[in-house]
Amino acid sequence: MNYIQKFFGHLYTIFKHKYWVFYYSVKCGIPWRGLVHDLSKFSPVEFFESVKYFTGNGSPINAAKKDRGYSKAWFHHRGRNKHHYEYWVDWLDCGGVPVKIPYKYVIEMVCDYLSAGRTYRKGEFSYKSEYEWWKVRRDSAKMHDDVKKLLEHIFFSLIYIDDSVVFGRIKNGWYKRLYDIGML
Repeated sequence: MNYIQKFFGHLYTIFKHKYWVFYYSVKCGIPWRGLVHDLSKFSPVEFFESVKYFTGNGSPINAAKKDRGYSKAWFHHRGRNKHHYEYWVDWLDCGGVPVKIPYKYVIEMVCDYLSAGRTYRKGEFSYKSEYEWWKVRRDSAKMHDDVKKLLEHIFFSLIYIDDSVVFGRIKNGWYKRLYDIGML
């Protein structure tokens, strides 16, 4: 793949991802979060590294990490986007202590994860596949326990309850009340 193909392929992937994030953000009642989601991807440090490592078959960030052991784009991205749990880990010298993430950013994280599933898995996306992905990831993710419980509950519910009910509960604050008092 030449540079022009990588450039436009990556740009298309960003816009597709942002479309789905906005779609889910509207369903969750946080349209502004959907509009401003991942704007840092257009910064030179993130965009051009991602173009360099773009293959169309996975995250350019993972490809950069595999190639050189780290990604400048990822350092930049996670430090500017509060919907990434890595943004909320403190005390790194002591192994890292996860902080309880404000609810609106957890919901943006849900939208981000669902969007990534739709963008990268294409026709193989389902709420069940997203929940299976989450089950593999949850134990190694350095997240506050309340964040993990909320994500678990939402992803599990999307499989067994009509999604309009789940998104309605997110939108009307039903999950927020439970999250705020640690009842999930």
